[in-house]
Amino acid sequence: MNRAAAGVDADGVFAGAAPAAPRATSLSPNQRAWARFKRNRLGYVSLLAFAALLVVGTFAELFSNDRPLVARYNGQWYFPIVSNQPETVFGGDFATPTEWDDPFIREQFAKPGNFALYTFNDWGSGALDYYARAADPSPPSRAHWLGTDQSGRDMTARLLYGFRVSIYFSLALTTVATILGILIGAMQGYFGGRIDLATQRIIEIWNAVPELYLLIILASILQPSLLLLVGVFALFGWIGLSDYVRAEFLRNRNLEFVKAARAMGLSNGQIIWRHVLPNSMTPVITFLPFRMSAAILFLTSLDFLGLGVTGIPSLGDLLRQGKENLDSWWISVPTFVVLVLTLLLLTFIGDALRDAFDTRKS
Repeated sequence: MNRAAAGVDADGVFAGAAPAAPRATSLSPNQRAWARFKRNRLGYVSLLAFAALLVVGTFAELFSNDRPLVARYNGQWYFPIVSNQPETVFGGDFATPTEWDDPFIREQFAKPGNFALYTFNDWGSGALDYYARAADPSPPSRAHWLGTDQSGRDMTARLLYGFRVSIYFSLALTTVATILGILIGAMQGYFGGRIDLATQRIIEIWNAVPELYLLIILASILQPSLLLLVGVFALFGWIGLSDYVRAEFLRNRNLEFVKAARAMGLSNGQIIWRHVLPNSMTPVITFLPFRMSAAILFLTSLDFLGLGVTGIPSLGDLLRQGKENLDSWWISVPTFVVLVLTLLLLTFIGDALRDAFDTRKS
């Protein structure tokens, strides 16, 4: 029988046979969770958008600053964004830091051979427009795209820098509270018994302490600062997370791989770090975006009530100014949009993480 009659082609493969299926690649649980997260388009796009906003906020000085990035004057190069030279260096009369919106300074750098490279928005978070033609708060214009607040500061810069303060405050608070929650919840769940009961009673007593009153008392004694706020909120923020970590440790400590690790002679610290903790991180990861949202709302509420940190850009302070100037819509509306957009992005990311770590979903 020849090859053609047998249905075999020139490569030795039966003509009627289906092509072999590709070999399935084994994925780790984290890789499968990431694949499920990417399939959630809303959560994945929200993560990319939030990451882009975080990069812009982190390097806000490169996007919005009242000082140029680089300047050239009489053949010399200067970097005002790093070190602002005195006005006398550029032909001025006073040995004070250069005001780059001064018409005289602008004329100096408009001469041939001189130039200054300004940022995308040439206003800093605390820069005042001394040459404004309208009373503050002024509406949007070519000089101020989103207008100015009641102190004459550029709204675009205030929003950008206020967003950065809110995000990094939430990151710091979430990190500290999460670490405390994991440590205390792991201790309760793994050891159980009297340690668990005693810690639960302490948590019940501590949870009854009025958080806002404690903050008001501390603010009257100490100078309010972001570090103080992070410390106070972290003392209470770990309680909710520790309950979930405790439940996961109570469930995982009796599984077979933990008993096998004990039989091999591993210490409690090794068992917790290598075996129990990695299998108990699902509620911790899924709750991170929601905890960040709560931290942003905490800071915004305090600044809105006047109990926050003064002298720094704040979304809550802008909302308070919008309440005091109801006819100045350019203060409240953009601030509300930035706040709502940030919370929505974090909520969508949290929903996608929750679905990604749900093993019941393929």
